[in-house]
Amino acid sequence: MSKSAFTVRGISAADAKRLFAGWTSVPALVLAVSGGPDSVALMWLAARWRAALKQGPRLVAVTVDHGLRAESAREARDVKRLATSLGLDHRTLVWRGDKPKTGLPAAARAARYDLLTKAARRAGAAHVVTAHTRDDQAETVIMRLSRGSGIAGLAGMAPQSAREGITLVRPLLDVPKDRLIATLRRAGIGFATDPTNHDLAFTRPRLRALMPALAEEGADARNLARLAARLARANAALERMTDGAERYLGSLDLAGPGAAYDLAAFSALNDEIRVRLLLRAIDRVGIEGPAELGKVETLLQALDSASLPVKSARKGARFKQSLAGAIVSIARGRIEIVPAPPRRRKKP
Repeated sequence: MSKSAFTVRGISAADAKRLFAGWTSVPALVLAVSGGPDSVALMWLAARWRAALKQGPRLVAVTVDHGLRAESAREARDVKRLATSLGLDHRTLVWRGDKPKTGLPAAARAARYDLLTKAARRAGAAHVVTAHTRDDQAETVIMRLSRGSGIAGLAGMAPQSAREGITLVRPLLDVPKDRLIATLRRAGIGFATDPTNHDLAFTRPRLRALMPALAEEGADARNLARLAARLARANAALERMTDGAERYLGSLDLAGPGAAYDLAAFSALNDEIRVRLLLRAIDRVGIEGPAELGKVETLLQALDSASLPVKSARKGARFKQSLAGAIVSIARGRIEIVPAPPRRRKKP
């Protein structure tokens, strides 16, 4: 049955209580509110939830104006008016400085999170709440799949994640976008529409345009989000196994920072665990990280080739390669991962 055959159900007060239940006792929450339907619904639901509590966190709505569209300042003012009518504090933060000519969405996203985390510290909040939905999760999975991500990437966005000492929480991650729109329409609340969300010059809108065709084949938002959840579960299990492998291998003595593993013991492990061990060690000691998964996989293949029995039998067989500001080497029957020396500056 198509969605047009029935009325989409909005989010009730009971639903909101369940969605925000984990943050009743925190002192403050920063709500990321752009003015679009998802974030406006987030603010509306959070305000209803807070109003029903005898005592609860202070809610601070924060709008980041990227200064990329003429309408953005007006939309921020609209959010402020709504936030004030709901009894919430509001801040508008402006992304200042030069904007990059390439990679604009990624740069804007980084700037937005930087401003949000700073706003959280000023507000005495340890949490920033974002309005990512099930539809966003599905698009993220497709985007990362198209880029060849590993299991961790295909697990999509986590319900909670840390950024610069602030916890990002996504309570709407399993809520379809159409239910949020239905909630606002039922409450008579307007919202802004960002035309860049449909601008095919950017990757995410191009992939978003494919979603209806994918849904016809069964790859709808619900199934893609379910896939992300299953891969997140698998990734967590693999991370626990990698923890165990680190304890099993230990770390042989080094003169400075880094890690050193017995080559024979390391080679006996599963490839996925070995990739993760290398990735962890390189990211810990490297000065140019984080390392790319594909490059770590290539490094592991080179390590395996260098440590073949016919080669390792030769006394003094060696391997040395740099990646992401770390040096990975084989010597004396062990693998060492240490920081790379600082690059020498060229003389003028």
